Amino acid sequence: MKLAILLSVLATTFSLFSGPLDNAWIKGTTDKNPLFYKPGEKMTFTLELMDVDGQIPEGEYFIKWKRTDDIGTPFVTGVVPLTKEPFVYTTSLDKPGFVRIEAYVQDKKGERYKRKFQGDDTTPEGQRARNRFERKSNYIFFDGGAGVEIDTLTAKGEPEDFDEFWAKQFKRLDNVPFREVLIEIPSINDKVRYYAVRIDCAGVRPVTGYLSVPKAVDEGKTFPCRLLLHGYSADECVHKHAGFLPDEEIRLNINAHGLKLKEFGATDADTKALLWEIRSNNHTYGFDPKQNADPESAYFNGMVLRVKRALQYLKTLRGWNGRDLIAAGSSQGGLQAIWGAACGEGVTLAESGVTWCCEISRNNERKARKIATCGWYIDWVKALGYYDATFFAKRIPKSCKVVIPRAGLGDYVCPPAGLAILWNSLNCPKKIVWVQGSQHGYVPPAKYEGRDFEREVK
Repeated sequence: MKLAILLSVLATTFSLFSGPLDNAWIKGTTDKNPLFYKPGEKMTFTLELMDVDGQIPEGEYFIKWKRTDDIGTPFVTGVVPLTKEPFVYTTSLDKPGFVRIEAYVQDKKGERYKRKFQGDDTTPEGQRARNRFERKSNYIFFDGGAGVEIDTLTAKGEPEDFDEFWAKQFKRLDNVPFREVLIEIPSINDKVRYYAVRIDCAGVRPVTGYLSVPKAVDEGKTFPCRLLLHGYSADECVHKHAGFLPDEEIRLNINAHGLKLKEFGATDADTKALLWEIRSNNHTYGFDPKQNADPESAYFNGMVLRVKRALQYLKTLRGWNGRDLIAAGSSQGGLQAIWGAACGEGVTLAESGVTWCCEISRNNERKARKIATCGWYIDWVKALGYYDATFFAKRIPKSCKVVIPRAGLGDYVCPPAGLAILWNSLNCPKKIVWVQGSQHGYVPPAKYEGRDFEREVK
């Protein structure tokens, strides 16, 4: 089996840093579009240092690389000196799936090199610069790969009574009358009214969040409605206010838990209690296989119902244009956006970035093969098939467009194979942007030309 890797370390220049590697990052490119390799075909990438600040001390730094894949081939790893000369490594994949290449810079002791902030942080401006620096990953790495016949990948584990199950769950929602409570709060945009909102819902908690409505509604103008959905938040059961309130659409920003908002009297004690309440058998929410074994007790059950109820609510608002209904989020928010698009409420656009929980049935297999050790793979039990994004995707109508604005070829929180299967499962207008070298929370710098690979079906 052969693969060729061409990776390049690129540097961004900021005066705050010093040292040859303090601005470096690793760039990966393939010899062809990384999505369209054939079984057994040679893959070629490049590993190359670029824009390094000065000379690299000989024998001080190395690139450690590792190759894995979806089909369980034993991993291959190696170490090469870090120089400005390209390094080429070759392999191939015999079956449909993805090859993953990980590479990072380490020192001669074998420890990962980590860039250090070397600016002056004694001033407010310098402190802000340090904070920006420390919020980023300061390791120098590449994580990406390429796929073989990815259009043939399909999902497993769909329950035979998937539609009947959800008809029963949505009936529970039909039996809960609409009742919302709004509390107007200060708005950062004088053209927008801003509210804390609570909406009754089936399940143990209501829908809660923040609603922004353009004041132009009072003049008879109408707008699209957008539902904003949150990523995983087990360690932070709070809902922060939006930093931006547009005046060209109505927005409802809901949290994943139906948590009690401070405008409705929530205290720190409530927040701490919720954090424990949503845990199950010492698992953070959504991860307990015993809880997930019953699809009606699975934590995701109430989350789906809250998404559907929030969409229903948006359609009742004065000022909706009656046409444009959008569901948007990333990671867990992307999963919820797919649920929303498939739940029968007439969503016209679903924006689902780095979608979580695509083909959950492969999670135990991925764990066993140690494709990733990130901790974000929920243990598969059959009842989780009712919540898999790929099975909802099949049920999204052609009246809705699905946009996946980012699918990382190095994202093994939401693995590329799962995103490929999500794409393959969609029978509606769709667009996906694959990003080489992108992990779940990392995107290579914008000057990385050719990093994006778009596909669209209109």
